[in-house]
Amino acid sequence: MKITHQVSLKNYNTFGIDVTAQNFVSITSTNELKKALTLGYTHTFLLGGGSNILLTKNINDALVIHLNIKGIYITKENDDFVWITANAGENWHEFVLWCIARDFGGLENMSLIPGNVGTAPIQNIGAYGKELKDNFISCEVIEISSGKSKNYSKDECNFQYRNSIFKNELKGKCIITAVTFKLTKRNHNTNTSYGAIETELSSKKINTPSIVDISNAVTAIRQSKLPDPKILGNSGSFFKNPVVSKKRFNSFIAKFPDAPSYIISNTEVKIPAGWLIEQAGFKGKRFGNAGIHKNQALVIVNHGNASGKEIWDLAMMIKNTVFKKFGIEITPEVNIY
Repeated sequence: MKITHQVSLKNYNTFGIDVTAQNFVSITSTNELKKALTLGYTHTFLLGGGSNILLTKNINDALVIHLNIKGIYITKENDDFVWITANAGENWHEFVLWCIARDFGGLENMSLIPGNVGTAPIQNIGAYGKELKDNFISCEVIEISSGKSKNYSKDECNFQYRNSIFKNELKGKCIITAVTFKLTKRNHNTNTSYGAIETELSSKKINTPSIVDISNAVTAIRQSKLPDPKILGNSGSFFKNPVVSKKRFNSFIAKFPDAPSYIISNTEVKIPAGWLIEQAGFKGKRFGNAGIHKNQALVIVNHGNASGKEIWDLAMMIKNTVFKKFGIEITPEVNIY
């Protein structure tokens, strides 16, 4: 473990924002992490895959810790289920493919979500009708103040739509080092009803899809909509899909009868933020070095040399315009620093 100084973070965030870390260390084990927490820095700044963060300034007042702890382990299994623990530094999509290659079902709808395993529980990642909490068992964390290890169960994590205890009460207080999932070994409970999965499978003439088929379909759909951050800097979906009350939705749909929606419960409805942004006229537009992707209005992109402030200013322009047009507030899914 070596502390380095004045390190560019351009290659450590998927937006490709070129800010500098005054103090930087890459961690490959929990022991190294515990040691780093005793070095006397007043603040720590965690970086995983850098896929869910927008950096708007240099990091001068903290030790930037790049969490690079690897490893995937089967911890328990029976005839029907398998319990798998993945360390925080594992790439999420590569972990999903590892599971699918062994015919372990449950995560296939979340193929190609950017980021690492360790940050996945923070916002309860999800896609195409599935969320991390559906297969989550527990996670191991290290408390920043004490350096002690602790385990959090699913109930303790208080998972909600793109939210968890780690974005609220425990924000900045602990570091997730490993996550355990329960997956199926047979009789997979597949879900193909959300979004364009059924259309994609039908185009391939697949009537009884395997988890491999579903993963391939989701990957193809995401690749058709989302730019590769290695080519065009982005952080995936920038905004959450707003969830509104039935009363608010009824007022909205009366004015915009063509709007898509998804019923969440007896009292709440989800409205696709991408539709709102596209109808507000932003899809495919460019504002200097920042812009909105031509195929997916939810994705803000860096056309080469955008600063974090440029991207944030564009995000706020989108947010304000959507509210003015529809009376619905959209909030960032991406963390802002």
